[in-house]
Amino acid sequence: MREIVVCGEALVDVVQEKRASGAALAPLQPALGGGPFNVAITLGRLGSAVSLLSAVSTDNYGRAIVDALQGAGVGTAMLQRRDEPTSLALATVADDGSAQYSFYVEGTADRTVTDPGSLAPTVAAVTFGTLSLVLEPGATVYEDLMRRCHAERRLVVLDPNIRSVVIPDADAYRGRFRSWMSSVDVVKLSDEDAAWLGEGPRGSAVKDWLADGVAAVITTAGASGITVTTAQDEVTVPARNVDVVDTIGAGDSVLGGVVHQLDRLGALAPDSVRSLTTDQWREVAEFAAHVAAVTVSRPGADPPWASELRSD
Repeated sequence: MREIVVCGEALVDVVQEKRASGAALAPLQPALGGGPFNVAITLGRLGSAVSLLSAVSTDNYGRAIVDALQGAGVGTAMLQRRDEPTSLALATVADDGSAQYSFYVEGTADRTVTDPGSLAPTVAAVTFGTLSLVLEPGATVYEDLMRRCHAERRLVVLDPNIRSVVIPDADAYRGRFRSWMSSVDVVKLSDEDAAWLGEGPRGSAVKDWLADGVAAVITTAGASGITVTTAQDEVTVPARNVDVVDTIGAGDSVLGGVVHQLDRLGALAPDSVRSLTTDQWREVAEFAAHVAAVTVSRPGADPPWASELRSD
């Protein structure tokens, strides 16, 4: 059996919807979230064998996080329980469904993760990203694990999911990000992430990452769709036409859809990913776009179950 391990934080999104221009903000609504948590939930709902590696609080929110993971079929044996509180993210949703974030992460549980030791030989793919690769001391733990997984020939997937408000030194982070590229097989990022890192999706940075050893760079551009760039080719698929409620968790559901489809193609290995054809990458991107379309059509990070996609 091929297993996937998602590494990183689970937190609580405190969502506040911004009403029509000039109107008051709607009441706060707490919801479970965090990029890695959302990716794990997506994979679990789609039917992949997946576990979350994270440090999770023993507070009420932490217990809710564990219950939600288990309810989606996500393994929780790798969770490290901590007495520190759960991290909070304040997400303000604008009229067009886009979200802006601020974070409350000082002294919280998820950044205290410790090295998990050797992963099981059945673990074929490991994903990383978002706050967990920024906030120390956990960031160094995850970075070391990333490099170790690469050396062990596991598929390494990275979504930086840039949250600039928690990055104190942008240039230092950009340099650190570049240093990861020799240990990463697939990079997924938004066009906003690409711009923040210094280049557009077709800029020289992507070429540099591919030269460093990345097999594929997957760029999301909202309504403009998803682009997969490899050393040999580039393919773009359109976004599905849906009424957008909000975009919370959209990129995370894309990543979950990508990794799940790679699993279905038997491509959860560095060599297998490098041998995918253009048509297969198009299939991966189209499936991910389908998953994301369902997510953005309803409030919060609420990715689809496999049965919902089959009935569509």
